[in-house]
Amino acid sequence: MDRRRFLTSSAYSVAAAALPLTYVQEIADRTAAARSGHTVGMAEVAAVRDMVRVFSEMDERHGGQHGRSALVQYLRDDVAPLCRGRFRTGKIRQHMLSAASRGVHLLGWKSYDAGQQGLAQRYYLQSYALAVESGITGHDGFVMRTMAMQGLKLHRPEHCLGLAETGLNRAKGKVDAQTESLFRVVHAHTLAKAGQRTTALAEAERASALLTANPGDEVPFWALAWGPPAASVYSRNAKVYETLGDHRTAAEQYGRAAGARPAGTYARIVALDLVAGAEMQLKRGQIEQACTTWNRALDHMDGVRSVRTRKAVTRMRGDLARFRARGVRCAAELDERAIDFLAGA
Repeated sequence: MDRRRFLTSSAYSVAAAALPLTYVQEIADRTAAARSGHTVGMAEVAAVRDMVRVFSEMDERHGGQHGRSALVQYLRDDVAPLCRGRFRTGKIRQHMLSAASRGVHLLGWKSYDAGQQGLAQRYYLQSYALAVESGITGHDGFVMRTMAMQGLKLHRPEHCLGLAETGLNRAKGKVDAQTESLFRVVHAHTLAKAGQRTTALAEAERASALLTANPGDEVPFWALAWGPPAASVYSRNAKVYETLGDHRTAAEQYGRAAGARPAGTYARIVALDLVAGAEMQLKRGQIEQACTTWNRALDHMDGVRSVRTRKAVTRMRGDLARFRARGVRCAAELDERAIDFLAGA
């Protein structure tokens, strides 16, 4: 009965679906002990990372509207007290604050996916404050990178270049090659938006080159917010080429991005990369290829509750309208599928 109450009354019920129940119980017990004055060690940091990883994977599979209240509860009731606890070393405290920053960053991402941009920005600012306090090299710059990405998506590029440049300067030469590539590719996108074509392409090429360079240290936990770094670089490079009007290369990069992620874990982002790739194919007049790619995207959207995926499908219907009017069969069939998706989403 105690275990049943534990599973139904806390955020740990989410983790129990993905982690062994005994381990979830151990995480809860460690957290309770730390709240009562026990010293916090790396085991507690690892537990927070595991919990955040579970919430992150659920977010990617089912959309930002799933599990948000449970994540808020976990951060408020468990992680915040851990951050105020007694630590064995100052280094452990740094890692705990960094793990907390990653959790709050995920809340920002969930709010972003739900279309609540102001709330997302507030979470990102709190994540940034925790990252700064942690002192972990590069983590504060990574949150600045995220805020630059949000600004680009909202068509507010005026401060994005400064955010991306500052974030990159806080990381370059101080983090592993794959992590640095994540900073450089967002910088490339902001340069493209600023009309600096030559510099943007050079920076995009540097980001790609870093993926095959000497990897150096392991990619840090906070840099894996969107899964494999290569997939994130391909996806953002696609946006660089899209901004510069190279729709063929953009479509290729979106396709590479979709193929570089485990589809079962990253259903939403794979779907959105495929949607973007289909849009590039359509701009090149490839309606049949675009419909094939859109159908693949819809395959990945099953069970995803996301404002962004709904908007993507609605936008797709608008793009297909003129082809339906001409009697293009693949467009008509895809539109019927889109209507069914929107009715059930």
